[in-house]
Amino acid sequence: MGGKATKVKTGRVNRGAGRPRKENVERFPCGKIKPFETEKENISVAISARRRIHGFGRTVDDETVKSPFVGYTLGRMFLDGLITAEQRQAGDDYAEAIARYHKTTGIPAPSPRAQSLFAVKGHEGEQTETFADRARNASNRMMALQGILLRCPDGPQVRSTVYNVTVMDYEHLRQMPPQQLLWLRRGLTALRGARG
Repeated sequence: MGGKATKVKTGRVNRGAGRPRKENVERFPCGKIKPFETEKENISVAISARRRIHGFGRTVDDETVKSPFVGYTLGRMFLDGLITAEQRQAGDDYAEAIARYHKTTGIPAPSPRAQSLFAVKGHEGEQTETFADRARNASNRMMALQGILLRCPDGPQVRSTVYNVTVMDYEHLRQMPPQQLLWLRRGLTALRGARG
């Protein structure tokens, strides 16, 4: 006929039910197990994911897969050997000029992945002279680069291909047909010549 204390005591005795506590692991003061994954294990998970997602086979070494060029389509095309280092740099400079234009003029970024569709963009009512000068310079630079691409043979196709690979970063263009790859190389070479 025990009372409440007896029932509580028997409850404590039966506490062995459930999963046993892990032994020989480092814990925080609150009792939570400290994560013990090493940096090497974390990097190997990221490398295997990059290999799987971007189609790098086992023939490609880990240093190439760790490269920052794997992070965007133009860089992956460079690693695939489809474009040269100078062409990749020209494409990076072009993308940076377009991004600077969009940022300084207040126009939303062209990629739906890079913007909030419902946010209102723009600037305050008062514009400083230096800010207006920066916006004008960025706009002039963007127009000059567009003009360089349009003056190439097959200009509209060249401009569209370069824009879609460098700014919009469309992954499917990594396997573009030979004619489109020719347009991309032509545009990037023209941009490289204009930079220097």
